[in-house]
Formats: sequence, structure tokens, C-alpha cells
Amino acid sequence: MFPFSALKKTAEAPEVTQIPAKTNEPHPLDAMTGGAFSAQTSGERTAKVRDWLAGGPSAEQMQAVFKELSGKDKGAAKLLREKLDEIKRSRTQESIAQEWADKAQALLAVAKLNIADALAWQRDAAKAGAPLSKEPLATLKGQLGDRVKVIEDLQHRVQVQREAAVLLAQRIEVLSTKSWRDAQAVVDPLHADVDHWQAQATSLLNDANWPSVEAKFPPLLDASRAQLLVVWDAFKSALALAAAAAADAAAPLPPVPVWADELRVARGVPIEAPAKPKKPQVDPEIKAKAVSAVRDALTKVEQEVAEGHGKASAGAAAALRNALKEFGKIIDDKLENQAHAALAAAGELEGWQRWRADQLREELVAKAEGLLKRPEGQAMGGRKLQESLRALRDQWKQTDQGGVPNHALWKRFDDACNEAHKVVEVWLEKVKAESAEHRAQRLALIEEVNAWAAANPVALDDDWKGFNRILHQFGDRWRDGGHVGEKAFAELQPLWKAAINAAAAPLEAMQKRSLTVRQAMIEEAKVLGAAPELRIDAVKALQHRWQAEAHVVPMERRQEQKLWDAFRKPIDDAFNRKTAEREKADAALGERDRMVLDAAKALEAANAGGDAQAIRSAMNALEAALRGQAQAQAAVQAAAETDESKVAAAPVESVPSATETAGASQTTDTVDEGAAAAVSDEAAAPLEPKAAPKAAPKPVVAVRGDDRPGMKKTEPAPMGRGGKFGDRKEGGRDGARDASRGPRDAKFAGRPDDRGPRRDGRDGAGPWQEAPRLGDTAFRAQRDALEHAQFALRKLAAQAHGEALTHLLGAWEHRDAAQVPSAQELGNRVTAATRSAWTKALAQAPAGDASTALLRLEMAAETPTPAEHLSARRMLQLQLLTKRNDPAPAQTWGQDAATVLASSFDAGVARRLQNVLKVLLKP
Repeated sequence: MFPFSALKKTAEAPEVTQIPAKTNEPHPLDAMTGGAFSAQTSGERTAKVRDWLAGGPSAEQMQAVFKELSGKDKGAAKLLREKLDEIKRSRTQESIAQEWADKAQALLAVAKLNIADALAWQRDAAKAGAPLSKEPLATLKGQLGDRVKVIEDLQHRVQVQREAAVLLAQRIEVLSTKSWRDAQAVVDPLHADVDHWQAQATSLLNDANWPSVEAKFPPLLDASRAQLLVVWDAFKSALALAAAAAADAAAPLPPVPVWADELRVARGVPIEAPAKPKKPQVDPEIKAKAVSAVRDALTKVEQEVAEGHGKASAGAAAALRNALKEFGKIIDDKLENQAHAALAAAGELEGWQRWRADQLREELVAKAEGLLKRPEGQAMGGRKLQESLRALRDQWKQTDQGGVPNHALWKRFDDACNEAHKVVEVWLEKVKAESAEHRAQRLALIEEVNAWAAANPVALDDDWKGFNRILHQFGDRWRDGGHVGEKAFAELQPLWKAAINAAAAPLEAMQKRSLTVRQAMIEEAKVLGAAPELRIDAVKALQHRWQAEAHVVPMERRQEQKLWDAFRKPIDDAFNRKTAEREKADAALGERDRMVLDAAKALEAANAGGDAQAIRSAMNALEAALRGQAQAQAAVQAAAETDESKVAAAPVESVPSATETAGASQTTDTVDEGAAAAVSDEAAAPLEPKAAPKAAPKPVVAVRGDDRPGMKKTEPAPMGRGGKFGDRKEGGRDGARDASRGPRDAKFAGRPDDRGPRRDGRDGAGPWQEAPRLGDTAFRAQRDALEHAQFALRKLAAQAHGEALTHLLGAWEHRDAAQVPSAQELGNRVTAATRSAWTKALAQAPAGDASTALLRLEMAAETPTPAEHLSARRMLQLQLLTKRNDPAPAQTWGQDAATVLASSFDAGVARRLQNVLKVLLKP
């Protein structure tokens, strides 16, 4: 049976025991880290971790905290990770340092230390990343360096001992050439020097580092010792024999020739020249071979010595010594002496070469050490520093080829170069990164050009100039793309050329078509230029076509300039021919041009003088020259002289009357060259009776002024055609013209055209047809002279106007009516009544207020009023609007000026009055 029945719905539910919520327990590592895990924010957690790390926890503790904290807060865990990495690096460096320390100690423990191994230890340790500046490697590095210096010093002392032995032997040999008594006097000091040399050599052999010197130095020291002892023993025995021979005449003589001769002289025995042993007879072929071998070796030694090659000269000297050993008894004395002299020179060169090589090495070391000691503003760049290092190393190699190596200097030089090369390495890394970036940019540019070429097979809106501009922009971006290596550039350049050529293909096709069109236009220009008559309209149309084609399709500047020059040349030649023809025609009309030029020069001189009357007179003279009056007057004078001569010879009844002669002379005032010629012809021809003079014309009451350019407004305008439209003579179009209308060209009778006759070549009366055309030079000269004259007159008028105003204001200031300028000086705007009113105002005592009158003057001249009087001017304007019948200020400005002049003088009012009168008195 089930304990609970399904029918028992009202059964009480069992009581549920409530479990209390689990409280946040502290992290096990929270106490150790000072509350880093219970911190509420990341900043607090990071600060607590930093404080905990400052206490120096162990690596195991840091590892445990990092493992727990890395999943909760990466920012705080970053401090732990960096600290753990630092510990790891330090442990790695410690292991590396211990490894290289063991190697250094092993080298120091060896009795025979190789200098190359010690130098290699330092180089390899630096490459491996060993901390050479920290202990114990710093101490071991110093110990190895000291031991290397000691070994190098031993080797240097061996060389010094060798040289000292040679010097002692030379001293002994020199004593053998002097008296034996001199040698006996210095034998004790010499013996002390030899003993000292022996002691030094022994100390070298007893040095603890002697086994570590190079293998070539011990034999050198032994050879020097043996040679010195042999020479010293021979010297002592010879000196003992000499002393015994000097004491006993029967004793044998010493083997030294100088001493033996000296003893023979002391004994009274004559000195006989020692017989030189003759060399045995040798086969000529063998002797020739021996001489050839020795001479070849001698030539080689002399050549190497002359060029200064130390190592090469030493080898050649050794070869020459071997040749002398083998063939010395066969060759002659002269060749043998030459060989010995060459060997001596080679020995000197070897010593000098060693000394000079060390000097050069020290200079190179100083240069290498000075690469990084430059001032801050003179520091070398990466590339220049790299080139300097390469050059210094090459120079060191060349120096080593000419002398014995110096390991101490090489170590200093190599250290300085390696230190400077660190800067080069940084620069190389930077260059490498920039090169990679530039390569990526160039590849992106190539892709961009390919995409643009695919999207633009033709120019948008036929804008080929824009198309070409975009291509040039691509090219500029490629050139400015930065530096890449030669290998990368060789890889990218073909890709770029293919892309840019594909993009420029549509433009090149258009340029090819445009080139064909332009060549055709050039041929057309040649045809137009070669035509007998130049068609200006055709030339202009062709030039417009060329310009249109040039604007549409751009081409390379140089090619376009060549095409344009070829197109322009035939047209320029045609215009030059036309200009030459025009100049030839102008040269034929030089008489009138010369007179116009003279008149223009006179007018320019008058302009420079600044005299208005002279300028006007010169202008009238120029106008007369332009109208041909001067030529006509000259012709009339010539005709009058001819008439007088003819009248004197003719009968009395043929002499014309005075009235006729005067009438003839009056006609010359309005004619030009052609009219003057006609008068001359009439004077020469028989005189005919003249018609009765016409009645005087009625005075003109009113005329219409001629306002055309170049005409005088004071003269009436010529009458137009008479009659109405459609009125014609019976003769129709081809019949005679109506006599009442006058000739067709009558309306041009007074026209001052200074350029000459009509272009259509039709004949007619009046100066319009008869005056010849001016040349370009004369026309420009008279035009410029007239313009300058008008400007000078305006300038003089302005100056006179300003002076008149100054005098008027001065008269007001001094209340002197006599200083008032005349009416002519004041101008045509001032009437006599106005001037008299001004004079009367100045003659009286100052009285009245001129403020209203001054405002009316400013209104009349429309000049600005000072700001402090603007309200008064507006009020006055409102008052004038209410007085419609009163005269306006522009009509009463003369009286208003008199009112101002009648008042007392004030500087501010004077300035306002001057500004007003500048406008109102302006002609």
C-alpha cells in the first residue's frame, strides 16, 4: 500500500527546511597578495598586485597568482607576466653567462693561450647575447684582455730585442774599422750592454706567458742571441790577439785587417795590399744563367722596394739571398754589390713599413672610435655610417697587406666598428620595413591602375585632358612611392609598365588620330601660305580648327610644340611677306610721314616742358601736318614763286588781278598734297577769268554739334541726303546723281581722317581721297603724342585748379580780396558775378553763421558730411522738401560759398569748403 492516497487532497505538505545562502569565502591567495582578488575594480587590483610584486615574492608564488588572475583580470595579470618573463630572461642570461664564464676560465687556465681564441671568445659571447658588462663575465673579459696585452707586449719586446741585437752587432762592426785601442777603451761598456741584452732575453724566456707567444717569435730571439754571441766572441778574441801582438812583436796579428795594419805600422813592417783571390774560371753558359737568375731576383727586389710593398719585398729579398748563396761565386763583383745594396734597402723598407703600418692603423682606430663621438648636429645617417665602416675596413685590409699585423690595434678597431654597426643595423631594419611598406603601396597602386583602366576604356564626356591628367597623377604617385630594393624594383617595374600602358592605350589611339589630323592641317597651312593672296578668313578658320583639336586631344609638350611650329611657320612667312610689302609701300610715302613725325616729336617736347600754351600750339601743328596743310602751304609758296617769275616774263595784259590772286591763295587753307599740286598746275597754266564771288553766307543761329569721335562739337554736322526715300533722278541707278544732293563724298569734306584715302580706290574731291595713308611708325607716334598731350593738359588743369583753390582759401584766411584768383583761373564754372560776390564777402569784416551754407554746398557737390553734422544735414534736407519753390543748392552754390567766405576762418570749415569746391569748380 502506498503511504499517500491520491484521493487525500487536503494532506498537509511536509515542511521545507530553508538552507542559508552561501557566503562569499575569501580567495586562498587573497591574503598573500594583499587583497588583490577581493578588490572591486581593475585599477585597485592592479595597484595591489604592483605593491605585492614590490615585496619580492618567489617565482612559484607569482606563477600561482598569475594562473588564477589571468582568467579574471588580464590587465593585472600583465604585470605578473612581464615579471615572470624578466625572471626567465635573467635565468637564461645567467645560464649563458655561466657557460661563457666556464669557457673564459678554461682559456685562462691554459698555459699556452692563443690570442685568436681569446678574441674569438669575446666576439662569440657578444653574438650569443651573454651579458659581458655584468659579473663574472666583465672580470673574465678584463683578465683575458690583460693576458692578451701581456702576450702582445712579449712579442713586441722580442722584436725590440732583435733590433737591439742588430744595433750591438753594428757597433762591434764599426769598432773593427777603427783603432784597436779605441775598441779596447769601450770594451767594458760594450760588455755591460751585451750582458744586459742577455739578461733581458733570459727574462723573456722565463716569463709565464712565454709559451703563449706566436711560434715565429722564439726562433727570432734565439737567432738574435746566437748571432750576437758569435760576433761578441769573435770581437773579444780579436781584441785579445791585438793586445798580445802589441806587447810581443813575435805574436800573431789579429784577423781584423785594420788592426793588423796598425800593428804592422807599429812594428815597422810595410803594408801590402792583400791579394784578392781570383774567381775560378766558369763555363760562359753557366755564368750567363747565374747572372740572369741573380739579375731577375735583383730586379724584382728593386721593383717591390720602389713600390713600397713590405711583404712582397721581404719575399723577393729572400729569393735574392738564395740566388746569391747559389751563384755568389760565379757572378762579378759589380752585380754582387748591387744585390747587397738592394737587400739593405729591402731591410730598411721592412722596418719602415712596419712603423708606417702601425701609424696608419692608429689613424684608422681613431676614425672608427670617432664615428659615434660626433656632436649631436653632425651625427651620421645610417647609409653614410655604413659606407664609412666599409671604407675603414677596406683600408685596414690594405694596411695589413703591407705590414705585420697588430692584434691590439685590431681589437680596438673591431670593437669600435662593431659598436658603430649597431646604429647601421637599426637603420637597416628601418629601411627594410619601409621597403616592405613601399612595395605594398606600389602593388596597391598597380592594382588601382588596372581597375581604373578596366572602368575607363574611353574618356568620360570626351575629356581627354582630364584622362591624361589622371595618368600623370598615377605616374607622380609611382615616382613618389618611396625607395625599394633593386631586386624588388626589377620585379615591380614590368608590372607597372604593363598596367600604365594598358590604361594609356585609349589616349594613345586618340593621339595617333590627332597627329594625322594635325599633319593634314599643316599641309593646308602650307597651301594657304604659298597662295599669292593671303586669305585672312581661311587662316583664322584653320587656326580655330587647330586650337579646337589641341583642346580636345592633349599630346606630349615637346611633340605638340614641334607640330605647332610646323603649322605656324608657313602662315608667319606669308604675314612677313605682307609686312615687308607694306613697309616697302610705307617707305614710298616718307615725306608726309617725316613731317608728322617731326610734329609728333615737337608735341612730345612740349609735353615734357609742361607749358599748356606750347602744348596746344604743338597739337595744332600736328593736326595741320595730319591734314596735309603744311605740304599744301609749301606747294602754294612754290607755286607763288613760279607765278612771280612767269608774270615778270609775260605781257602786261596777262597778269591776273590782285583779287584773283588772293582768291587763289585762300583756297589753300583746306587742301592737302593733292590740292597743293593742283594749285601749282593752275599757276603754271594760262589764267582764265574767274567767276563772280559768292555772297557771304548768313550767320548760323543754331547748329547741331558733331559728337562723332575725332570731330569738334563746336562745328555743325554735315547734312545728310536730301529728299525722301525713293526720290531718284530720271537716270535711275546708273544715271547722274541729283545736283541738289551734291557729290557722294561731299559729306566727308571736313572729316579729319589721318590715315589716308578710301580703301576702295575711288576718286573724289576733298582731302578724304587725296591725303596719303600714314605709315605705322608715324601713325603710332602721332597717336601717342596726342594721348600724352591730352593727359598733360588734364594734369596741368588739375594743378591749376588746385592752386586756385589754395589761393582762394588763403585769401579767406587773411581776409585779402586781392588774393582771390581771376575768373580765368577759377574756371568757366565761376561767373563774374559770383567772383565779385566772393571778393565783396572777403572785403568786409567776418560776420554770420556759415553752417547752413556749408551744408547746402555739400549737398550741391554730393560730398560726405562729417559725422557730427549729419543730423543737421538731414534736418536741412527735410526743410528743403517743404520749400518746393526755392532754388536747389546746386543752383545757389555761388551765393552759399560767398556766405561761407563772409564768415570767420576756421581750419575744419576750410577743409570742408575745399572738398566741396574741388567738385563744383571742376571744368
